[in-house]
Amino acid sequence: MSEAIEKVECLIIGSGPAGYTSAIYAARADMKPVLYEGLQPGGQLTITTDVENYPGYPDGIMGPEMMELFKKQAVRLGADVRFGMVTSVEFKNGGPQKVIVDGVKEIEAETVIISTGASAKWLGIPSEMRLNGSGVSACAVCDGFFYRGQDVAIVGAGDTACEEATYLSKICTKVYMIVRKSEFRASKAMQNRVLNTPNIEVLFNTETDEILGDKGVEAVRVKNNVTGDLREIAIKGFFVAIGHTPNTEIFKPYIDMDEQGYIKTVPGTSYTNVEGVFCSGDAQDKIYRQAVTAAGSGCMAALDAERWLSARKG
Repeated sequence: MSEAIEKVECLIIGSGPAGYTSAIYAARADMKPVLYEGLQPGGQLTITTDVENYPGYPDGIMGPEMMELFKKQAVRLGADVRFGMVTSVEFKNGGPQKVIVDGVKEIEAETVIISTGASAKWLGIPSEMRLNGSGVSACAVCDGFFYRGQDVAIVGAGDTACEEATYLSKICTKVYMIVRKSEFRASKAMQNRVLNTPNIEVLFNTETDEILGDKGVEAVRVKNNVTGDLREIAIKGFFVAIGHTPNTEIFKPYIDMDEQGYIKTVPGTSYTNVEGVFCSGDAQDKIYRQAVTAAGSGCMAALDAERWLSARKG
């Protein structure tokens, strides 16, 4: 390593609502937290436009602005927020925990809070990224409100897609559900809920060819993968619900995870299987995935880390 080993009391890996909230609480507990923001400082909310469902913002707030305020609060309270990417770790029960940043800087941390989040899976078509935040979204619960009384489309075939399609059906005039195969992957209960909702139209054997629109979504062009027929459907919102990938790969040799890569925590806590290592936010939450729940779990992780450290020091 090209630098001397730095020793810290509390290291937070990742930003976003979970990471920044952990930093706020850890700083107030005089743990002198060091937070590395990762490649996307502020997390997924930095690619979100209006946020209207986070308490305390009666007029709503832009996602990037909200995350900047979280960061400023953490810094004001004493958190050392740094730009950098954790590239590898070596964890052991009781620590100290070894963390390598950007492949060169070594840190020994008494406690580690993982807040690396999860990334939405996308279809991979150019218009999807171009219109992201301008009609294209990976979270119907977050952004569905903006399309109240309008026609929308959602891509996916699993439980999450069915749940989000049902949610959208309550606020939108029409929901087109684009399913690539001839059947759902969702549970029978979720399938029945979708099929029995009058304003949801399921398009089986159908793929997204292109999302149309200049400054915002105006339509989606879909292709029937059996007949090859193309069809344009006028919509205002396009939702992708084909899953998320937790950003946890570097922790796999040490941390217990489920089959999808979400970190397992002791129920009701942020404790992982490694003493001194805690997890908050979407890296361990595949159910709710909301900013407010991520922030809450960030609070839990900082409190758990403080109490664990205090007990260890006696």
